[in-house]
Amino acid sequence: MSSAPRSAQVPPAVATVFDDLDRYVAAPRVSDMAMSVDGSRVVVVLSRLDADKATYVGALWEVDVEGSAPARRLTWSEHGESGPAFTADGDLYFLRRTSQDDESTALWCLPAGVGEAHIVSKRGAGYSDLKTATHSPRFVAMSDVMPSAGTEEVDERLRQLRKDKKVGAILHTGYPIRHWDHDLGPATPHLYAGDGDGDARRVTANAEGALHEASYSISADGSFVVSTWTIRKALATSRTVLVRVDLDTGTRTTIVDDDGADLGSPSVSPDGSRVAFIRESLSTPEQAPRMTLQQYVFEDRTVSDLAPEWDRWPSNPVWLSDGTGLLVVADDRGRAPVFLVRDGVANPVTTTDSAYSHLHVASSGVVFALEASYRQPLHPVRIDIESGVVHPLALAEPLPALPGTLTEVETVAEDGRHVRAWLALPADASETAQAPLLLWVHGGPLSSWNTWSWRWNPWVMVARGYAVLLPDPALSTGYGQSFVDRGWGRWGKEPFSDLMAVTDAAAALEEVDGTRTAAMGGSFGGYMANWIAGHTDRFDAIVTHAGLWALDQFGPTTDAAYYWQREMSPEMAFENSPHLYVADIDTPMLVIHGDKDYRVPIGEGLRLWFELLSESGLPTDDEGKTDHRLLYFPSENHWVLAPQHAKIWYEVVLSFLSEHVLGIETKIPEILG
Repeated sequence: MSSAPRSAQVPPAVATVFDDLDRYVAAPRVSDMAMSVDGSRVVVVLSRLDADKATYVGALWEVDVEGSAPARRLTWSEHGESGPAFTADGDLYFLRRTSQDDESTALWCLPAGVGEAHIVSKRGAGYSDLKTATHSPRFVAMSDVMPSAGTEEVDERLRQLRKDKKVGAILHTGYPIRHWDHDLGPATPHLYAGDGDGDARRVTANAEGALHEASYSISADGSFVVSTWTIRKALATSRTVLVRVDLDTGTRTTIVDDDGADLGSPSVSPDGSRVAFIRESLSTPEQAPRMTLQQYVFEDRTVSDLAPEWDRWPSNPVWLSDGTGLLVVADDRGRAPVFLVRDGVANPVTTTDSAYSHLHVASSGVVFALEASYRQPLHPVRIDIESGVVHPLALAEPLPALPGTLTEVETVAEDGRHVRAWLALPADASETAQAPLLLWVHGGPLSSWNTWSWRWNPWVMVARGYAVLLPDPALSTGYGQSFVDRGWGRWGKEPFSDLMAVTDAAAALEEVDGTRTAAMGGSFGGYMANWIAGHTDRFDAIVTHAGLWALDQFGPTTDAAYYWQREMSPEMAFENSPHLYVADIDTPMLVIHGDKDYRVPIGEGLRLWFELLSESGLPTDDEGKTDHRLLYFPSENHWVLAPQHAKIWYEVVLSFLSEHVLGIETKIPEILG
């Protein structure tokens, strides 16, 4: 067992935003970025609570690209802006909601010179996923269209008819039928293109759901896009291919069709001759997926692997301005650095403890991105790709101070593999003032604890005195393909033993009180919380959020049942299902679930709750009382996003932990009755 040196950050002497949940949920947060073609301007979306403190409203802020001056606000609408994108001429396009009650967004333009913002294009379904060409006035965006609508007039009439008649029924002919927290259909996504001189026009036909969750890239001259395109297959399965869509004629051509993979994240080269993309091999219960960076060349129609020996999972490729290489981000040992892929090799550009996203490369070669880590939330930076130096760009307010320090813990698992974790410690934790330990398991499961999350934030717990352990067990990304493979189809085995091993290592540290512990997690982390509850009594309390409980039930009811069929066989699901061990659970559990969760349907939480009360080792007593608790959100989804509900989530979790870990009864929020 080993631990890394403590973070050099000095804990603040005064209370932080993490000490006050009202301040915490009200903290401004960055969510998107846009850059002008020449790199002289950078704009971010910064969201704050609205007047009712019930939702976050985004506004556009311009940051100083040199990092010396504070950001300045560009937009002030009541309902918020999102999706900024600069045109070739330097105008700033963005999406703006039309009203509080209408979720649809219109396309607006803020001129580069003097002038007020004005509407460029508007339609009833609104726009999303806006992109602009770097060397032409063309823009492209997504918008939903009713399946039988051959014209804009028919589409609008059908929408109004459903609204007037108050009809919400949807007739499906295929799969999937819902996604995360929303129903699919009857309208389906299409690509719209325009040139800034009037309403956009539809450039895709017969989509029939093929552009659901699509990603696409527009060529520099605005003549075409390359997009993912989902094709339906037998037995309710599907896979994605790459298509080229001519934006003048609407002609669609399939350019890459790989029957062994899903293809995603296309990126057209600056000269339009090539397309980089991510290939995800189709998994089977016996074989985990693998992500690789590929390239298609239009001239000879060839596909090649751009980094065949690289054992990481790349994402969101972005071309260098001269087309000689690509920047990608990949999870790597609890970080997500920027890598430069060139001449068949991937080399790290950044060496910080951060995760990067929203990469932008200017025509001058300068690189901008958003950076985050467990030390700081998402914020804009400029990156020197030659030296790897990262320059922060100032926002309007400083980033929040932390109530503690961050370190790493590493240990050796049962099979000899090294397992590591982040450990967030209270500022005053010491051998004489040990902190109780909270094990927090990440979701996914193919992911990593490597970046800031306002929703799953350890510092809220640290501010209340807990040491929070954020481990990456088997199935986590960033440790090579074999680290994923060792846990594939074996959720209750290596992932569980890895978690116990790294918990042992953390509990042995002098600052940590290993006799006062709790475990928690969401999604796959909720599954692991459920599994832990039935396989050990070492924890004083367990919190399971949106957790999988009965895998035979979960498989066909999740919104992506076809993917689950590729993840576990019925035999694997039976062998790894937590519900079979309910009789062995004698630890108090807090079950949390949102009714609009379609990824892990509410039935998982409902069945878990009933079986805890009726079949567990800690059932209801003769008076119907129990130490278990259920926190139910009728209007929330997989994550619980509304600020007022996020606050309640933290309050109830902290109250439950206080009672069972600290032995201190804390009142539940008054608003719960």
